[in-house]
Amino acid sequence: MMKISTTSSARLAKTPLLIIPVCAGDKPVLPTGVKTPAAFTAKFDGKARSTRVTFALGGPANQVLLIGLGDRNGVDLEGLRRCAAIASRQAEALGVDKATFSAEGLEDFDCGANAAGVAISEGAILGAYTFRQLKSKPVAAKCKAMVVCSDDGGLKKGLAQGRITAGGCAYARDLQNLPGNKLTPSEFAKRARKIAKDSTRLTCKVLDESAMAKLGMGLLLSVSQGSTQPAKMVHLTYKPKGRSKGRIALVGKGLTFDAGGLSIKPSSGMDEMRFDMSGGAAVLGAFHSLAHMDLPYEVHGILGCSENTIDGAATKPGDIFTAMNGLTVEVNNTDAEGRLVLADCLTYAARKVRPDTILDLATLTGAVIVGVGHELTGIFPSSETLRDELVASGLRVGEQCWPLPLLDVHKDGMKGKSGDLSNIGPPSLGAGSSQGAAFLSSFVPDSIDWCHLDIAGSAWNTAQRDWVGGATGSGVGVRLILDYLQTRA
Repeated sequence: MMKISTTSSARLAKTPLLIIPVCAGDKPVLPTGVKTPAAFTAKFDGKARSTRVTFALGGPANQVLLIGLGDRNGVDLEGLRRCAAIASRQAEALGVDKATFSAEGLEDFDCGANAAGVAISEGAILGAYTFRQLKSKPVAAKCKAMVVCSDDGGLKKGLAQGRITAGGCAYARDLQNLPGNKLTPSEFAKRARKIAKDSTRLTCKVLDESAMAKLGMGLLLSVSQGSTQPAKMVHLTYKPKGRSKGRIALVGKGLTFDAGGLSIKPSSGMDEMRFDMSGGAAVLGAFHSLAHMDLPYEVHGILGCSENTIDGAATKPGDIFTAMNGLTVEVNNTDAEGRLVLADCLTYAARKVRPDTILDLATLTGAVIVGVGHELTGIFPSSETLRDELVASGLRVGEQCWPLPLLDVHKDGMKGKSGDLSNIGPPSLGAGSSQGAAFLSSFVPDSIDWCHLDIAGSAWNTAQRDWVGGATGSGVGVRLILDYLQTRA
């Protein structure tokens, strides 16, 4: 991961590359002693994401890179994130081992100094992210460090915060990008234990299939029946230093591979089902960051880790299982398995943790992609307050959330014929994402503020935005969770 450090704007050390953000209509201001060809700064329009680079004629910088920010009145956190991401990507393309980013004046934008620092740090680190772990001869990154020049205390504090949040997001991306033979449910649990072991603020408990059976988690266990990989349920806990101001549970779907069971998926694109654990990755990535943060809440992370494959013991369409809360469920489509895993995890969270709020994250439905595409996360909040908080957090971190309907008609459509519920509604009902949320609502008591976040579209295959995008995992949810926790505090 790229290292981010700070230095005073008055002390520009020798650097292979100096990066200067420029607003549209502004003349680029070079630090004292840095000399470039006269034509280099002339007529640079500062259009958002535009770049210009040259070798310096003198001074402490070997090369100088200008990056456009666009209209000064329109510069927001996403613009700063993208600028910093372009900076790290250009530094890598130019082959320098480190770069210096001039943040002078960036604290003056409406978003505020602290938020600007977070955005710069996150953009630089996540823009430089590449998954190289499984190459036989991995090519190491050329640019490993970026020094940010600023004398503003708020911006510097934000930079430090951004290192932590970006680190959690990068960790989640690593998990997402691992194939199913490398990240099994047992390996998922092992990594959660390691995060907790390395922190005095975290503890970790792992339930095996025997322990889950004793709790009556028949839905979760039904999913792993056809796999040689045993299911695991991970329970992470973050304890604040002082008295807790509340208790929050984060529940993540951790399907390390989903072949669809006997309702098998088409072979085309099935390799992407390694991403079906992205909700669990988001929760574990958040705890990776929480280990280095100070929040006044008790936070619990519940990961339902399983594999949905096929053998003679696999669940058959029409089979009926009993959930931890006693409801019986007809499994009429074995490819609607994520909601089965989440259902028991939600009941566990409600009964064992007794939280004020539950957020669950899951790559639950393809329907959410039809509804809102890859650039938005569909959310189903139980209260207007929770809705507004998550939407605001999404705007700040560049992971927009779109509230979707959850009506009584959706809940009625999930009733079973022989069992209490069916895991899939009738095609005539439509609104597949709302159907999934309706099923989950049966496992969350009305007394708990709850939101289901369907990240099936936003977890991978998103548009290229410099710091995120493309066919690999996006790490969506980590920074959203962390921003929500911080602003709630």
